Amino acid sequence: MMLRKSFLRLAGAAALLAGLTAGPLSAQDVTLRLHQFLPAQANVPKLILDVWADTIEEKSGGRIEIERYPSMQLGGRPPELMDQAIDGIADIVWTVVGYTPGRFPSTEVFELPFMMTNAPAASRAYWEMFETHMKDTEFKDVHILGTWVHGPGLIHVNKEVRTPADMEGLKIRGGSRLANALLEKMGASPVGMPVPAVPEALSKGVIDGTTIPWEVTAALKIPELVDNHTEFPGNALYVLTFVLAMNKDSYENLPDDLKQVMDENSGVEFSVFAGKTMAENDAPAREAALARGNNVVMLSDSEAAEWEAAAQPIYNEWVAEMSEKGIDGQALIDEARMLIDRYTE
Repeated sequence: MMLRKSFLRLAGAAALLAGLTAGPLSAQDVTLRLHQFLPAQANVPKLILDVWADTIEEKSGGRIEIERYPSMQLGGRPPELMDQAIDGIADIVWTVVGYTPGRFPSTEVFELPFMMTNAPAASRAYWEMFETHMKDTEFKDVHILGTWVHGPGLIHVNKEVRTPADMEGLKIRGGSRLANALLEKMGASPVGMPVPAVPEALSKGVIDGTTIPWEVTAALKIPELVDNHTEFPGNALYVLTFVLAMNKDSYENLPDDLKQVMDENSGVEFSVFAGKTMAENDAPAREAALARGNNVVMLSDSEAAEWEAAAQPIYNEWVAEMSEKGIDGQALIDEARMLIDRYTE
């Protein structure tokens, strides 16, 4: 494995060197490789990434071709995607920021429990705070094309869960560092793994349940593996943050007119579209689970308040952790809340 990774990094370095010496591309065709971890038929590739890539190809008059590589077909594991973009192994990657815990700490403000009102509002706020706080710091080694969050995260498990006490002793997959911290506060044992590994882990009893939004459950066949789903009223229990990231040299070597095509079809409006699209596909997946006869529990406001109280210490702990990194975590929380509230319809 180490030899393979070394080879990939050398290959990436060679690609970068070639790009640096070749200078900007002329008005010729450009082929870009888009790498991501989900199957091609899943909602994000089908309804977001393909739509974006098709638009780029069309608006460039066919001068840009985007090759799509789903399910890690270019090699590696999902947590390696960001480095693949940095090293030039892929030109563009879509990834979960939390797959590399602690590396992009400011993004975690959107992953705090009960922070998000809805995905479009949070995705717009995320882009604004990316431009202000993250573009030239945490993400300085890549060119970011989009930032967004999914619809409300919820709990899918092999028993009915209504209270934090019901989580005691359960092995639950969490999708990020803060999702795992939330599970620990509820008495569960968090198990970290990329989302493609969840179905096998459920079928083999490695985990008792998972935290994911509704929209991805159909592709992963989660309602066939567990019968109980716990939803929360009001703000979301949790969300994950995503980025669509591009190798800096792949972007900089584009002719100016093709950079303009990229710029005009990326950024804040694309981010809002992506978050909104993910959230809109929660409902069909939820209906499919109900049609199977699965037990979908919607907590009352008073029941949800117990979860919010149990999760509150995560905020204080996160602010303290950010302070150790030289980041004003409370200021980020205040700004994120203000922006999310501003954009919530």
